[in-house]
Amino acid sequence: MAEKKIIYADHAATTRISQSVLEAMLPYFQDGYGNASGVYGLARSARKAIEEARRQTADALGALPDSIYFTSGGTEADNWAVREAAYAGRTSGKTHLITSNIEHHAVLHTCRRLEEEGFTITRIPANAEGMVSPEQVREALRPETALVSIMYANNEIGTIQPVDAIGSLCRQHGVLFHTDAVQAVGHLPIHLERQPVDLLSLSGHKLGAPKGIGALYIRKGVTLPNLMEGGGQEHGRRPGTENTALIVGLGIAMQEAASRMEEDSRYIARLRDLLEQRLLTIPATRLNGDRLQRLPGISSVSFDGIEGETMLLLLDMQGICASAGSACATGSPQPSHVLRAIGLSDRQAKGTIRFSLGSENTEQEISYIAKTVEEIAERLRAMTLG
Repeated sequence: MAEKKIIYADHAATTRISQSVLEAMLPYFQDGYGNASGVYGLARSARKAIEEARRQTADALGALPDSIYFTSGGTEADNWAVREAAYAGRTSGKTHLITSNIEHHAVLHTCRRLEEEGFTITRIPANAEGMVSPEQVREALRPETALVSIMYANNEIGTIQPVDAIGSLCRQHGVLFHTDAVQAVGHLPIHLERQPVDLLSLSGHKLGAPKGIGALYIRKGVTLPNLMEGGGQEHGRRPGTENTALIVGLGIAMQEAASRMEEDSRYIARLRDLLEQRLLTIPATRLNGDRLQRLPGISSVSFDGIEGETMLLLLDMQGICASAGSACATGSPQPSHVLRAIGLSDRQAKGTIRFSLGSENTEQEISYIAKTVEEIAERLRAMTLG
């Protein structure tokens, strides 16, 4: 019996490790196992590989290598940036933070914890397209504001935020600016030496690196306390023995993504448009997010009167992998906070599917996805009508 072909349309959740990333990592699981903190040859080899990955990551971001600190992923990087910037601000009487109501839970839950500790949090409401304006940030700023944290691009609907304008505003007021760029890195051109960004979070598994590795960019001159205490790794700012293999994988993935970004983005956006042309002909559907300022691969479509989880299960039976929204919230009985924030009802939010495409997808796969969704939507609505 032939194995069922899998059509993967959930790249915003995670990605396959690329072959070149895997090949670059393999030696450091066995022969290159030295602890990078040592002084002998095996250790120096690991240290050299880590520093090369730091350079590759920095080059892909238009940053200085000594501003890149490897972490276990985007969640740790977000926690480090938001929590420790808040604590640093508190030493000078700044106990106010600004974020939006559509951030990743790594930022929102950290802000909620800080609120419990006495910090004041302003959560700016995004508009119906999922956009936060610089004017909203300007109105929210206070003399006691320590940090503004606004994501680069949303993980559920793909809307790209005006981070340069917001960052410039923060810089004018002497306020640190952090952006969660987990979905943007590798898909949008970023040059941190030219952009007014103080702190930026990224995660490797969204762009062909393994899970468990990410980074925090800390602009030179920004003082940020450590999230954890321990040894002197990562220039004394992020303790713990470095995972050389995963760091090497991140460096290669960042380099590859940067070299292919323009070509891949055009190709993926074309596939996304082809998919949406078909899906939006289905009755009672709507596209979520900004039509222009959005990531090339994310398409969030609501099917009114259809339970999204049911559609996902039926899609899976046909070999199609997609998501009801953020993979981090899978299993939650609550509708997406992002979709609710942009004005969708619970019914609409629960009937939403996120398709996130990658360069491995083909036009034939897009045609199959669209045809399958059309058939499933018609079947489910017929069942509802009795």
